[in-house]
Amino acid sequence: MPARRRAVCLLLLPAVAATASPAGAAPALIPFAPHRAVYDIVLDRASSGSGVVELTGRMVYELQGSRCDGYTQNMRFVTRMTQQDGTEQVNDLRTSSWEDVVARRLRFSSTQIRDSKQVEKTSGDARDDATDAGIKVAIEEPDKREMTLPEGAYFPMRHSEALVAAARAGESRLVADLYDGSEKGEKLYTTSAVIGPLTESGAPDIPEQLATRATLSAVPSWPVSIGYFEPKALGRDTVPSYELSFRIYANGVSSRLLIDYGDFSVRGELTELTYYPASECPASTVPPAAPPVAPPKDAAPKP
Repeated sequence: MPARRRAVCLLLLPAVAATASPAGAAPALIPFAPHRAVYDIVLDRASSGSGVVELTGRMVYELQGSRCDGYTQNMRFVTRMTQQDGTEQVNDLRTSSWEDVVARRLRFSSTQIRDSKQVEKTSGDARDDATDAGIKVAIEEPDKREMTLPEGAYFPMRHSEALVAAARAGESRLVADLYDGSEKGEKLYTTSAVIGPLTESGAPDIPEQLATRATLSAVPSWPVSIGYFEPKALGRDTVPSYELSFRIYANGVSSRLLIDYGDFSVRGELTELTYYPASECPASTVPPAAPPVAPPKDAAPKP
């Protein structure tokens, strides 16, 4: 699977519209639960021109940290794809990031491996310098260079907070620019999230075999669909570059993933969910300086 076809978790989306709040106005505090989630990946559909006849895989996503410590996200997404000519290809995407939601800083790293050979490596650091000059991005790999994002751009965890805050407020739409370091660190997407009705408890699509089903079922949730558009393309009757649908829970867990790349789509079923100990943030705590991003864990077995 090409590097542009990355999973967004998350970190995870028409009626009354609500635009993301300005950069200086952070959304209400959302206590996300540190956790590890495992998703089994299967082919949902494929058009005749996609060249894909079968796809299986697994995605492992980990969230640790807090608002005061910064959030660390690790993901590994491994797929085995069979093409129409009978050839197989194993794609292994590994991403890791650390985000300070309050100070608006993101360190990111991703590695794309295809058939056991590394084909792409990206890393960098993005931060808001609290001026109107935009968000500065220093890309370290694959080539050292700098770029500037618009001041209102969101990083992944802050976008997730804004999404849940909008859902809690009864909004049905959230429009925001999103940057996560993908596409060699060069891509900024305009996202349009559609938020469905609240389910207070007992979400219908939690797998029966999930060991933590009772705990997750008690958490409020919303169905979400997010379209990822090229910048400034939204509203011009254009189709998104890809679309991600899922159910998001108020504690940050996602289930029932559907990633639509246009010519084919894949579905992810939540099969394991483990909660990690949570740390509370004292009101006076100041987020620390960013530690180096650790390499993604080799937690995901090959499909």
